[in-house]
Amino acid sequence: MSENKKQKGVPVGVLAVYLLLLFAAWTAYHLLVAPQTEKIPNELLSSLLNDGVLKNLIWTLPAVLLIRKYGGLLAVKPGELFTWNRECVKYLALFPIFAAYILLGLFVHKQSLQLSLTAEEIVTVIFVGITEELVFRGWLLNAMAGKLEPHGETPENEDEIPWAEYGVIALNAVIFLLIHFPRWISEGVFVTNMAQLGFVSIMMLSAVFSVVFLKTKNIVLPILLHMFWDLLIFLFK
Repeated sequence: MSENKKQKGVPVGVLAVYLLLLFAAWTAYHLLVAPQTEKIPNELLSSLLNDGVLKNLIWTLPAVLLIRKYGGLLAVKPGELFTWNRECVKYLALFPIFAAYILLGLFVHKQSLQLSLTAEEIVTVIFVGITEELVFRGWLLNAMAGKLEPHGETPENEDEIPWAEYGVIALNAVIFLLIHFPRWISEGVFVTNMAQLGFVSIMMLSAVFSVVFLKTKNIVLPILLHMFWDLLIFLFK
């Protein structure tokens, strides 16, 4: 039996337990902890505590430990995650595309530019990109893709995504959407975001970040793209 046949990837049970614990911890945080920490008078300190400390403890730390533990079963091995390569250059075009999309939206809705950024928003931009990409692309998508043998059918065109990987990209997008629900519910904006189709952009962004990760085998670029998107949202409120 070949090496690829023997390798089954990260056990489904491990992923299921991880997701249950992540959702439980994140829900408990929003229901019990966030209402207290957000009362801190200093908004910068509150943001550092919530996005810089607590979110990293709940999200990043477990994901990093799991990446190290199951590194040999991932599609992209830990040693490759932070290695820049020529494939990354192709996707640098997404930065101006993101900017053009946001500016076009302002023009269509006849909104004026409001270039402003608070210290708290800077903290959010930095930490949200790191935590969410390490968890959803560096760990979860990486583990799901690692279960393919290997990565599904190899396409004739190397720029194409194998059909088998579309499934893990879609599943990752759904999970990425679901993790936003605890915050939306706690802030009372769940119905609004669903009714105004805000969930569509979240799933589309997840798919973009996932494709970039799978094609470049690099987690730095998805992190930077995520940071840039959040930066644009805050800059052009």
